[in-house]
Amino acid sequence: MSASGAWLPARARATPERIALEVGGASLSWRDLDARARALAGQLAACGVAPGDTVAALLPNGLPFVLLLHALQRIAATLLPLNARLGESELLQPLRDGRADLLVHAQDEAGARARSAAERAGVRAISQPELARLAPKPVEGGPRASPAALALLFTSGTSGAPKGAELPAASFAASAAAAALHQPALPGDRWLCCLPLYHVGGLSLPIRSLLQGTTCVLHERFEPERVSRELDAGRIAGVSLVATILERILELRGERPPPASLRCALLGGSGAALPLLERARACGWPIAPTYGLTEACSQVATRRLDDRDSPLDAGLAPLAGTELQIRGEDAGVLPAGEPGEILVRGPTLMRGYRGRPEESAAALRGGWLHTGDIGALDERGRLRVLDRRSDLILSGGENIYPAEIESVLLAHPALREAGVAGVPDARFGQRPCAFVVLRPEAEALDRSALVRELGAHCRSRLAGFKQPVAYHFADALPRNASGKLLRRELSALAGRARGASASLAPKP
Repeated sequence: MSASGAWLPARARATPERIALEVGGASLSWRDLDARARALAGQLAACGVAPGDTVAALLPNGLPFVLLLHALQRIAATLLPLNARLGESELLQPLRDGRADLLVHAQDEAGARARSAAERAGVRAISQPELARLAPKPVEGGPRASPAALALLFTSGTSGAPKGAELPAASFAASAAAAALHQPALPGDRWLCCLPLYHVGGLSLPIRSLLQGTTCVLHERFEPERVSRELDAGRIAGVSLVATILERILELRGERPPPASLRCALLGGSGAALPLLERARACGWPIAPTYGLTEACSQVATRRLDDRDSPLDAGLAPLAGTELQIRGEDAGVLPAGEPGEILVRGPTLMRGYRGRPEESAAALRGGWLHTGDIGALDERGRLRVLDRRSDLILSGGENIYPAEIESVLLAHPALREAGVAGVPDARFGQRPCAFVVLRPEAEALDRSALVRELGAHCRSRLAGFKQPVAYHFADALPRNASGKLLRRELSALAGRARGASASLAPKP
């Protein structure tokens, strides 16, 4: 399966009757999935999609999303998944910076927002039902290897605004092969995916299923009761989770252990607190905490499941083929135990950020991905992640960029300064908290009324998970000599801020 366009046809020839996907109460064999993807590729061709094009998708977890992934691979076009939780204005950047040629969207509220954003961005749009009604057109040349990226996923990069990481098919293949060595797959295995497919952690699962010939059990959304029932049925060998999902499952199940059939519970996203990991292990969960990045096709280092007797915070083993280094501020390699920036090298890395050659060169200088994350390696080469990217807030598996929220806040006429930082949250890991400085003419305003006004201001411009859960009024924000906001010091303001309010805590 060396050519990306030939992956699905080759799998369909090798294991035609084996179940590829279970979703929405239906089961599709690899032969069925290949036939459906071939037909969709013809419909995309009829819509004008050609090799090298980029097709944005705002679709819920489901069969249409998976078919689109495979159909675009067959055409040698690139998939650009869009976060269904973003507002219309927030969708403009990935559509424009991703240079999308077409948007495929669902016929729901999120799809309507995406279509409106596409119109503003000058991108053609078609609903998934409209696409499904088109008469297929032959795809010239059939499946082929593609010089284009398999997927374009937007991420923070090492700092600043979201950037489109171009991930080639070879990177996904290398990631799947390395993951199989850490979590060996058997032919009849079924892996449960309740993560959104617009994130790399979710998208990698149907690809891994394809390459390993296992079954992907796809849930449309995370529902703790449904996940618990699925596990108790005793047919799931692995499941991918983030800390907030694990927390909710443990709340639901209490001390009841998972069935013996579950061999691996891969835990990604934001770093899980040690008490949560210990609680899960005490209940018998085969927890495998992992450190990963979009720029590296998800997993970079994972706790080995055969390390059953070692402490849960003992360190993560790099995946096969992946090299790790820790470097100091002078770019020198640091010895074991000393913290510094985590660097990653290996076959799973992105090609770069689309349309950002300088930032790509900086992130991948010397052939190493400079993550901006802080960690240390022990004598065995195991990684301990000490801190994530300084500006990035990781909340319930979602990436939140403080600068984006600050920009929205500063559009309010009452504010002179605004700073946003993540504050600890027992369920979501972190939530955004805003620290604001009023303009002199706004000092006399009622603080409670202003908090409500700021909440409404943000709700009209930001997705729910990005909205600050609290607003703290301060006389000044901490800055360095050059005027740069020191976000790490913002949380210290909470204890001495004036007029703090935690009354606005939207559900993410």
